[in-house]
Amino acid sequence: MQALFDYIIKPVGGRYNNSVDVDGKELLVNTEIFNHQYVNREAEIIAVPKSIKSQLQVGDIVIVHHNVFRRWHNIRGEEKNSRSYFEEDKYFVKEDQIFAYKRFDTKWKGLKGYCFVKPLKSTEMFDESKERSLIGVVKYTDGSVDVGDLVGFTPWSEYEFVIDGQRLYRVLSKEITIKYDYQGDEEEYNPSWTQSS
Repeated sequence: MQALFDYIIKPVGGRYNNSVDVDGKELLVNTEIFNHQYVNREAEIIAVPKSIKSQLQVGDIVIVHHNVFRRWHNIRGEEKNSRSYFEEDKYFVKEDQIFAYKRFDTKWKGLKGYCFVKPLKSTEMFDESKERSLIGVVKYTDGSVDVGDLVGFTPWSEYEFVIDGQRLYRVLSKEITIKYDYQGDEEEYNPSWTQSS
């Protein structure tokens, strides 16, 4: 089965990433369906669209928008599936809802227009924030910048993802505004809670 304009995907794991293993027991860390932070964003492509030429293939693992697998309540309080829902474990997604992919055991690659940047620890003694603002190290790229580049990006252009236990920001490639030289005091920042995802 193929759709004309949409990819058909299935979640890798469940719809939500809201449990951790504690001494062999499953512990739910969140029970709210509306909290986007616990929605699974990893999927496998099971069909590509007929009318679009794409670098993506059946079997690719992709990072998708947080609303794809999300459930929500309508104004009557009834729980509903997202508009992407097709049938059990099958969802339709447009190309602009996919941000990165990997094939088999290769590394993640950003789709055209998207990079993933790892934040840096704050170096300011009296700064209450644990990370430096609007600067980071490129981890996955669409080729517009290189992996390992130290870059700056515009305010409000970053969107948080947890990929393979790392907290990263998805940044539009066009929002990366500067490439810095390393000064030697840069340290990547990854909060401990990401390790349980």
